[in-house]
Amino acid sequence: MNAAIGKVAVCGAGAMGSGIAQVAAQAGASVLIFDVNAQALDASRARTLADLDKLAARGKLSADEVRAIGERMQWVSTLDALADRDLVIEAIIEDAGIKGQLFEQVEAILSPEAIIATNTSSLPISRLARGLKRPERFIGMHFFNPATVMKLVEVISGAATDPAVAERIRATAQSWGKVAIPVADVPGFIVNRVARPFYGEAFAALNEDAADAPAIDALFRAAGFRMGPLELTDLIGQDVNFAVARSVFDSYFGRTRFVPQLRQAALVDAGWLGRKTGRGVYDYRDGAPRAADPQVPDASVSDTHRQAIAALKEAVPGTFLRCGALFVGTTQGRTARQESDSLGAPVILFDWSPADAAGPIGFTLSDERVRPDVFGLLAAQSRAGVEIADRPGMIVARTLAQLANAAADAVLEQVADEQGIDAALRYGANYPYGPFAWADRYGRGALVRLLDGIADGTGEALYRPSHYLRNRA
Repeated sequence: MNAAIGKVAVCGAGAMGSGIAQVAAQAGASVLIFDVNAQALDASRARTLADLDKLAARGKLSADEVRAIGERMQWVSTLDALADRDLVIEAIIEDAGIKGQLFEQVEAILSPEAIIATNTSSLPISRLARGLKRPERFIGMHFFNPATVMKLVEVISGAATDPAVAERIRATAQSWGKVAIPVADVPGFIVNRVARPFYGEAFAALNEDAADAPAIDALFRAAGFRMGPLELTDLIGQDVNFAVARSVFDSYFGRTRFVPQLRQAALVDAGWLGRKTGRGVYDYRDGAPRAADPQVPDASVSDTHRQAIAALKEAVPGTFLRCGALFVGTTQGRTARQESDSLGAPVILFDWSPADAAGPIGFTLSDERVRPDVFGLLAAQSRAGVEIADRPGMIVARTLAQLANAAADAVLEQVADEQGIDAALRYGANYPYGPFAWADRYGRGALVRLLDGIADGTGEALYRPSHYLRNRA
């Protein structure tokens, strides 16, 4: 029963459907790509064959393998051609009504043992299955774009899905070279739910003028992310990203952890949707100015600076170290001025950053008189600095803490387990580490204190630690 499925069809010849079909065919499956649009079919065939040729040119596939894969793929314009398929994956427009009509038509021609899967990124599986005669043979199989590159497949069981069907789909996706994670049927599944703070916190920081957009993105790249959150929303499309934020927020009846950001709404209202329109958070038009990268300061470095930085890299978050007449520490949710008042001396706060990072690091200070020491401390670690407004949790620490908070809620509500969520964020969103791996790196007790500090400082309940985190701190 757990053998990989060999006869597959994909409905929808767009980029996602074509990618899913190519993945299945490269793994040895016989694949039909269905679409009623002849131009879409022609474009899909050309795109797929060109991609296979590129893989051959890079030495990833031999000419014989390319030929064999192409022979396993057929592009068809009639649903009846799908009658002998054991698995049909839908990858069409994200509209429940249109999908539902297709599912009923497909079910009518398939054998009773065939499985129908939807690649929906947000629609409830149980709702989509309601009109089917065999809802136990229906499941979510959410790939990530581009499907040929991204490793994750979220396998979502609806209320009626047969557990044996779910296991067979998981095994099939795994045999296709994917990381297949079982997920509960909740809005946003794992990635589109847990990842909301990555974008939301960046827009909140931008709205509060905590730092400018290039600086915010640079801090996250220094923390190991391939792209910063703001440049990533420009790539995804501000309209698409904001629509997901609204959908998740509405689906959870206005749950505060998922509040959409007005700064992003303003971009959508202006039609500044990112790269595809030439303007978004950034201006992509020809001749538009580009921000300069932060530079390592040319500053005097004392032994005191070197010793403070060496000790800070080894210190538990929340520890403050004496550096001459001031204290140095990593944010624990309180502002630099609050820490200074508590310690009775000026304070320099650094944002969280990996100890071995080489890119810029965020800082804030309680007193202008210690600015020369900031430059000395940066130069001591050969890192550029990004000055952040004195706000609770700064930027990177606040974002990663809230990601861990959202992930903890998801475990508490049995969406998936810790390992599944970490894998989903790594392989579905290209995060350098999962939220629980980061929580362990930071320290779960310190994470709870960080979140409580942010909640106290902002007065926002959305930062209160999840019961799951607090109970395991």
